[in-house]
Amino acid sequence: MSAYADLAVLAGTLAATTADPDTERLGRPALWLAPKDAATFRKAAVLMLFGALDSIPAASEKPLASADLDVLLIERAATLNNHPGQVAFPGGGVDPGDASVAAAALREAEEETGLDPLGVEVLGTLPEIPLSVSNFMVTPVVGWWARQTPVDVVDYGESAQVFRVPVRDLLDPDNRYTAVLARDGHSYRGPAFVVNEVVVWGFTAGILSYVFAELGWAVPWDEHREIPAPI
Repeated sequence: MSAYADLAVLAGTLAATTADPDTERLGRPALWLAPKDAATFRKAAVLMLFGALDSIPAASEKPLASADLDVLLIERAATLNNHPGQVAFPGGGVDPGDASVAAAALREAEEETGLDPLGVEVLGTLPEIPLSVSNFMVTPVVGWWARQTPVDVVDYGESAQVFRVPVRDLLDPDNRYTAVLARDGHSYRGPAFVVNEVVVWGFTAGILSYVFAELGWAVPWDEHREIPAPI
């Protein structure tokens, strides 16, 4: 199958189940995860948007391998209250006016990066994941960038940078680490990536690592290579 088909099958399969993702691969036990019975958590959505690299012609034909893709990320502004300075997927809280979690993810992505949501094909969603640090119950929305449009920072009060990372760079074992967060006498470990001169860790790295493993795209890497979580 093509990478597009792989993503569509994965998103469709996981959207049809209420089971939690494999939390061990997400980095549990980790400070950013919490029990799913937190009834006070606010609904949120993030857009995990894959598209063809600029060097790949005729993206609409979708004959792509994973190495031919990139994924859209943002670096959050250092002045934000929640997750300052961290690399993340575009996204945010679900508003009452949003028709669905997918609509919320597209709206937030447009507000943060300027992308045209009409160019995004929503393939499905992953099961929602509790994010204790910001009190959100987050639904990752898997998207295909069928008609790509320019993206950039819309509001520097929200984002420091917007960038597209080649999937091959994320899969490269030389760019993969285990991030370690020491807090209150405990150590929390989870997957991390060092790309674009930034560290992707926590929730975002956990989702990426989980999806790559589920898709069969992951390449063996040394999980004993540790770096401190950049907070």
